[in-house]
Amino acid sequence: MSSPIGIFDSGIGGLTVVRHLISRLRNESIVYFGDTARVPYGSKSVETVRRFAFENTKFLLNRGVKLIVVACNTVSAVALEELRGAFDVPIVGVIDSSARAAVHLSKKKVVGVIGTVGTVESCAYEKAIAALDPTVKVHSRACPLFVPLAEEGWIVHPVAKMIANEYLEGLIHAGADVLVLGCTHYPVLRRVIQDAVGNEVTLVDSGEEAANEVITILKEKDMEADSGGRVFRHFYVSDIPRKFKDVGERFLGQEIDGLTLVNQSDIPWYER
Repeated sequence: MSSPIGIFDSGIGGLTVVRHLISRLRNESIVYFGDTARVPYGSKSVETVRRFAFENTKFLLNRGVKLIVVACNTVSAVALEELRGAFDVPIVGVIDSSARAAVHLSKKKVVGVIGTVGTVESCAYEKAIAALDPTVKVHSRACPLFVPLAEEGWIVHPVAKMIANEYLEGLIHAGADVLVLGCTHYPVLRRVIQDAVGNEVTLVDSGEEAANEVITILKEKDMEADSGGRVFRHFYVSDIPRKFKDVGERFLGQEIDGLTLVNQSDIPWYER
């Protein structure tokens, strides 16, 4: 199928997911939507996040996507099942696949999870891991300051190291041997996070695991794009914040071509 894969996130963190998809699915076209006008989602109510999720999904479907990746952990935590029940295309979140990886990788059966306040308070990772193996202990920690650090580019800054040590000390003492990076911003800070927890702890990148699930679905449903076809990558945002290009390219790992600021008339939530 030549139709593109759609990805949405509350902002630009989902570009780390796109990075994995591009590197592994070179024949697939991508349509990305970052809801930068309404970020962050992690501190908003469940009802508001669900409304945003439906609106973003409709936006991508209007662009002919064949599969949607919900690159936002908060949306995956509180709205994924509702989205799957409402729309006919396959919809992939970033929680279930990460939970499977964490359970598989943990030898001690002690898993740490870091994410936004919304993701942690939802207990979505605890529920997903318990469904796979109820004997695995899960210790979660909200790390809200990681998002601005990632966007500022302070990925190895002394302040980032100090904050990482403060956030992650409890998870180390809990004996976790696997740590789920439960926010798509966090892989940008992978080095400082790994230094804080030590090399004995395996990091699970939720974006990478979501990409693995996409690959599986495309193969199982015979939805893979043909080789040699036209490949495009379109990036849409609801606002262009200061330094967006620099930050976005750091997350994506390459130059962003074709960034489009969406007109109000093109977005379902502005319709009267």
